Amino acid sequence: MAGTAYVIGTFDTKAAELNYVAGLLRAANLPVVTVDVGTHMPAADADYSAEAVADYHPQGRTAVLNLGDRGAAVTAMTQALLGFMGARRDVGGMLGLGGSGGTSIIAPAMRGQPIGLPKLMVSTLAAGDVGPFVGVHDITMMYPVTDISGLNRLSRVILGNAAHALAGMMRHAVPVQADSRPALGFSMFGVTTPCIQQLTARLSNDFECQVFHANGPGGRSLEAIAGAGLLQGMVDITTTEAADHLLGGVCTAGPERFDVVARTGIPWVGSCGALDMVNFWAPETIPLQYSGRLFHAHNANVTLMRTTAEELQRIAAWISAKLNASSGPVRLLLPEGGTSMLDAPGQKFHDPAANAALFAAFERHFLVSDSHKLIRVPHHINEPAFVGVAEQHVRAVMARA
Repeated sequence: MAGTAYVIGTFDTKAAELNYVAGLLRAANLPVVTVDVGTHMPAADADYSAEAVADYHPQGRTAVLNLGDRGAAVTAMTQALLGFMGARRDVGGMLGLGGSGGTSIIAPAMRGQPIGLPKLMVSTLAAGDVGPFVGVHDITMMYPVTDISGLNRLSRVILGNAAHALAGMMRHAVPVQADSRPALGFSMFGVTTPCIQQLTARLSNDFECQVFHANGPGGRSLEAIAGAGLLQGMVDITTTEAADHLLGGVCTAGPERFDVVARTGIPWVGSCGALDMVNFWAPETIPLQYSGRLFHAHNANVTLMRTTAEELQRIAAWISAKLNASSGPVRLLLPEGGTSMLDAPGQKFHDPAANAALFAAFERHFLVSDSHKLIRVPHHINEPAFVGVAEQHVRAVMARA
C-alpha cells in the first residue's frame, strides 16, 4: 500500500457522509485527506477547504466561489479540482460522494489520475448512463440507492462498503510486473474473435497482446492507451466502429477514431473486420430510414444491419483519409473471402459484390507509399491463412519500428 486516500465531496451539504467514510478509511489504517468542493456555503471540517481548491483555478478562487450561477460554479470548481489533484504527489486512491453536481466535479479529476490507481465514485447517477463520467478510465461507480442526504441504517452500509472497497484496493495493490515485450493493442468483435485469438496466440511469445472490444468505448480505450504511449503498435483488425459512426449505429467510437494513428505515427496493421454490419439495439430502436434492410438478430437486445456497397465506399473513403495522414508504417489488409463470421459463404451477410465495392474504394482512396501498403488477401478474415499474413506484417512493421 502506498499513498493517501483522498475523500472528496461537497462538505457544505454532505459533511456527515464524507466524514463517515473518511473515518472508516482511517480505521483501516490508511492515511486520509478530505477535500471540500462545495461552491456555496463555507465548510470548516475538511482538510482542504473549497477556497484552497478554488485557488487552483487559472483565475483564482473568485472565478469559482459565490458566483450566483450554480452551473458556472460547478464548471469552474471542476477545473479547479483538476488542477488541485494534478498537483498532489501522494494520491493512493480517490473516493468521491455526490449527486449530479458533485459527480460532474469529481469524475474529471478521477479521469486525470493514472490508470490503475483506485478510484471509486458513489453517485446518485450510477444507475444510469455513466459513460460521460467514466469515459475510457477505470472508475468504479457505485449507486447509493438512497440520496446522499444524511446517514441512516441503509446509507451507512452502502457508504461503508464503498470505504472498505477503496481500502481493499489500496491495501492490496496488484504488483506491477516488468515485461520487456512490446505491447500491441488489438481490436476484436465477436464475429472476428477467431482471427484475434489465433493472431494473439502466434504473437504472444514476443509481444504483450492487449485486446479491446470494438464496441465504441473499446475503440476509444484502445486509442487512449495508444495516445498515452502505452502501446508500441496497433493491430486494428476490427474497424467496425467506423460503420457505426457514419451510419448512426450504437457502437460508434466517435469522429476521432483513427486520429491517434496520424497524431503519433504508431505502427498500424489493420483490416476491414465487421465492416459488413452496423449495430443497433432492439428492432424497435432502428431508425425508420433503414426499413426494409437486411437485418440479423444478434440477441434480444442487439440487431445487426448489413452494409450496402454505397455505404461501404463511404466508409472506405473515411478510413483511408484518416490513415493517409499518418507518418508511421501502415498496413491495410483486405480479406477477400469475407470480413466477419456473418460475411462468409452460406451466411446471412455474405455479399461478394458489396465487398468488392469496399475493396475497390480502398484502392481508390488509400495512398500507397513506401511506408503505407494495401494488401489484398484471398482468404476470409477468420481463416488461418489470413492470420498468417497478418502476423507476417505485424512482425515486419514492429521489426522496423
